[in-house]
Formats: sequence, C-alpha cells, structure tokens
Amino acid sequence: MRLGRRQDAAQGEGDPSAAGQQDQSTDEHPPVDGTDAAAMPYGEPGRPFDHKSPFYIGFVGGLGVLLAYWLFQALIGIGSVLLLVVVSFFLAAGLNPSVEFLERRGIRRSFACGLVIIAALSTLALFIVAIVPVIADQIRLLTDNAPIWFDELQRNRQVQNLNEEYEIVDKAQDFVSNGDFVSALFGGALGFGLKIISALFNAFIILVLTLYFLASLNTTTHAIYRLAPASRRERVSKLGDKIIHNIGGYVSGAFVVALCAGISSLIFLWFTEVREYAVALAFVVAVLDVIPMIGATLGAVVVCAIAFATDVKSGIAAVIFYIVYQQVENYVIYPRVMGRTVDLPGAVIVIAALVGTALLGIVGALLAIPAAAAVLLIIREVAVRQQDQR
Repeated sequence: MRLGRRQDAAQGEGDPSAAGQQDQSTDEHPPVDGTDAAAMPYGEPGRPFDHKSPFYIGFVGGLGVLLAYWLFQALIGIGSVLLLVVVSFFLAAGLNPSVEFLERRGIRRSFACGLVIIAALSTLALFIVAIVPVIADQIRLLTDNAPIWFDELQRNRQVQNLNEEYEIVDKAQDFVSNGDFVSALFGGALGFGLKIISALFNAFIILVLTLYFLASLNTTTHAIYRLAPASRRERVSKLGDKIIHNIGGYVSGAFVVALCAGISSLIFLWFTEVREYAVALAFVVAVLDVIPMIGATLGAVVVCAIAFATDVKSGIAAVIFYIVYQQVENYVIYPRVMGRTVDLPGAVIVIAALVGTALLGIVGALLAIPAAAAVLLIIREVAVRQQDQR
C-alpha cells in the first residue's frame, strides 16, 4: 500500500498534465476579495463584521443617535438663515411667472430676470419716495391726536369707571404721549437701532438670494429632480413644477388681493372725515391683508377704531364698508385670484394658518397655505393613487 502511494506521487510529480491541473485548480480559486496573493504583503483580509452582532448594532445605533442630535442642534442654530432662504425662494417663485411671461415673448431668461428685478426695485423705490413721507406725516398726526382721542374716551361713564379702577386710559395716554413708545417696544434706543440694522441686513440677504434663486430656478430644480430614481424622475419633475407654480401663483395672488384692499380703502377713506390719514390707513390695511384669515379683520378694526375716534358717522360708514368689502373679497376677489393656483378646503386653510403662525409667526402664516397646498397635492398624487392601486 505504501509502495503504491509513493508510485502515484512520483507519477504525479513527473506528469506535467497533473501539475497543470493543480495550477488550474489554484487559479480557479482566487482570494476572496478578488486580489492577487502577491499584492497582499500583509496577508489576506479577515472576515467582515457581523452586522447582526449586538455590539455592532449598538455602536452604529449610538452613532446614528449622536448624528441626529447634532443635525437637530445645527438646524436650530441656522433656523434664522433657513427662514431667509425659504422666504427668498417664495419671492423668487412669486416673480417667476413674470419671468416666464417675458420668456414666452422671446426674451432670454437672464434678460427677463434682470427686467423683472429692475421693475420690482423701481416700484419699491417709487413707493418709498412717494408714499413713505406721506405715511410718516400721517403717523405723526395720528400720534399727536392720540391724546385727544383718549380725552374723548375718558368722557364716557363706563370708561371712567374702568379707568378709576385700573387706570387703563391714563397708562395708555402716558405711553403714547411720551413719544418714545416705538423705541420702548424694541428695548430702548440701542435695541431699536440694532433692530433696524438687523432688518436692513436681512432685507439685503433676501434680495440677493431672491436674485440667485430667480436666475437659476430651472437649473436648481432640475438638479434636485435628478436625485430621484430614473423611473420616477419624470413624475417627480412634474409634481415639483406644479408645486412651484402654485407657490408663485399664491404669492402673486396675495399681493394682488392686498393691493385691491389697499386701493379700495384709500378711495373710501378719502370721502370720510379721516381723509388726512387715508394713505397711512390704506397702507396698514394692505399690509395686514397679506396675512391669511385675520389680516383683513385686523386692518378693518384699526381703521374703524380711528374713524370712530374722529367722527361717529365715519366710524359707522367704515364698519358698513368693511363688512361689505370682506364679503366681496372672500367670495369674489379671493376665489378668482387664488382659484387656479391654491385649491384647498376652508378647514385646511384655517389649520395650516394656525400651525404656521404658532411655528414661525406672521411669516409662518404667509408660508403655511402654499406649503399645505403642496403637501395636499403630494398626498393626492402619490399616497391616494397608491392606495387606489391596492
């Protein structure tokens, strides 16, 4: 037996075909990682970590928790910057329909963006030069006449009783007549100056970001769409373009509705006893009307209060006018302006505005409705369709 084995081994050593088979067998089984053994001077790599190991799961899970906490803190730290970015994007989306209108007329997008921005800045400059001085003078008149209105309120018997018990009118009269109540709202002269500087800086940042977003809106959105899988990219692109179109329509429509409110208030107030404050009050109504739900009511309350303090007949006329106008705005102007862009149920608008106001204040209220429209569109086109196919 031993002799036979030795003969077989000798034959194997002398037989070149057997040696070739052995070499072929070694070639058929390369290293596990696909590299040549000669290229691994430090030895073959070991087995990979067991992904089901408790240590591995705990370690990776802990790293995930730390990363999530760090990202959360980073988002909180840059929350103000993100808010500026979101506001700039909404403004760019609001100006984008005008740019697309010029593009359809054969103008290149770069020139169309320049023309739209120049027109917007020119309108803002004309407004500042022509309207702001008038508003400032009328606000000064309102401030000067406020003590007289307080004196008239004190003549009312019920107001006198409340004032004797709580000194409400006296405190309000002192607060307004001192002349520095505006700075007191912002923490003194230094705080007021810092607030003005911060507001100007934020306005500049919003302007620059709006320019960049408006000029590169198509490039930016297409780059984001490419992150979606190829099989769903076309659908994602169409949904994204629809959302941007809705945002632009809402922003533009909100300004149109506010402009209608301001102009109609100016025309009405011009024929009342508060005509000397007509421009300032109409501006207040237009600004407040941008706020969903409560903006128009707040503007009407301010105007009616000043009108009643000036002349009772003007106050009654203001109440009647704003009751009628709000019905016209809610059932005629607003549906015609917003109907093609933002299709939301009334309950969703109320809930979205309340949530946005609780999260981001007035800015959140302005951004809540288009954001809710975008979420509702995604739910209708994605989640509901998937449920229908099951």
